[in-house]
Amino acid sequence: MALDGCGLLCKYMLLIFNLIFALVGFVFLGLGLWLRFSDSTRAIFEFEALDSSTFVIAVTILITTGSVMLIVVVFGDYGACNEKRCALQIFSALVTILGITVVVLGVMNNSRLDEIGLRMGEFYSSIYVLYVANSDPVLAVTLTFIQKLLHCCGATGITSLDFAKETCPKPDTIWEHIKMDACPGVIINVFNDKAPLVMGLFVGTGVLLVVALVCSIVLLTKIKREQQEITARYTTVY
Repeated sequence: MALDGCGLLCKYMLLIFNLIFALVGFVFLGLGLWLRFSDSTRAIFEFEALDSSTFVIAVTILITTGSVMLIVVVFGDYGACNEKRCALQIFSALVTILGITVVVLGVMNNSRLDEIGLRMGEFYSSIYVLYVANSDPVLAVTLTFIQKLLHCCGATGITSLDFAKETCPKPDTIWEHIKMDACPGVIINVFNDKAPLVMGLFVGTGVLLVVALVCSIVLLTKIKREQQEITARYTTVY
């Protein structure tokens, strides 16, 4: 079906949006499944007393979020590539639900940043302890990513004595060869002292979802119009 310039632009923007969503979804789902079923972490989920622990909750959120994102991607890609209205309608509905969820979570998180910071610090500490005990390569990659992102080192920050110093980022100054910021404290400070940054993450995600929703609606309108024109020409001819 031939689309005009606006329709093609929206189609390609949806494909880019779904590519980003797919990459993030695969990372979340893959990491969550590994943390859930890895030999080094599986035992944590076998104790009922730990069902409400920060680690278990975080892993469950990773798996759920990754699964939902990939479901959205399936409908979005199928609808955009094949110009299927039904798939695009489902995609639009899912994106709307996600957008509302992001707004609600953003408001809730803004009023509970202290608690969330502590929870995220506990999640990091759980991964750190598990890596020190098992040297799991996936946990090593996770620690390396978090520590490079926040430029911190381990649980103590003492570079030379840290049990996971191989996952720490390269020091920027001479002093950092001896002592860097400890990651649990940095994580808590990010949520406590940089509330606008955290809120900006939710706002940015919301804007991305709104753009995807608008493009989906525009593409739906264009496809419907094209189908009506084809039907009208067919009726006139026959």
